[in-house]
Amino acid sequence: MFDTKEDRKKMESVVERFDNEMKKIRTGRAHPDMLAGVKVEAYGQLTPLNQVANITAADATLLIVTPFDPTNLKSISEAIRGDQSLGLNPADDGRVIRVPIPALTEERRKEIVKQASAKVEEAKVAFRNIREDARKAVKIAAEMGEDVKKRAEKEIDELTKEFSDKVDAAFKDKSDEIMKI
Repeated sequence: MFDTKEDRKKMESVVERFDNEMKKIRTGRAHPDMLAGVKVEAYGQLTPLNQVANITAADATLLIVTPFDPTNLKSISEAIRGDQSLGLNPADDGRVIRVPIPALTEERRKEIVKQASAKVEEAKVAFRNIREDARKAVKIAAEMGEDVKKRAEKEIDELTKEFSDKVDAAFKDKSDEIMKI
């Protein structure tokens, strides 16, 4: 019998990566994960923001970034401002950085949903690649009979559909959250 455990693990990692990408997408409310993808020039190298500062949501419209080392204040501000996909304009007072989260317009909400749908497509491409690799492995497995190969292909297709449906459900939830005012 053909073993799909390895393919399941690969697909689970795609879903996990997709979920992490969805956390980074703005929904109109301040959330520390919004800044998860920001890299800061600190100590001579690019470092993830959460390794050089503490990020908290003061309320639904404001993030507070407190650097562990105050000398990184300016580079953190520049890194947040420089990430065009966020569209944020941080302000620092010499100790902390305040990042106001502007209200989303209808147009901006639709743009964010479009960005999220691109992430869905990336996940589905990864699923198709995993499925294709698994099908190739089934085809070259000489010890399997034709009926076993057909069953294995059907199992692979069902697995792909299961994980694709998970991504679709997560996207629907996220797009509903984004479009909700």
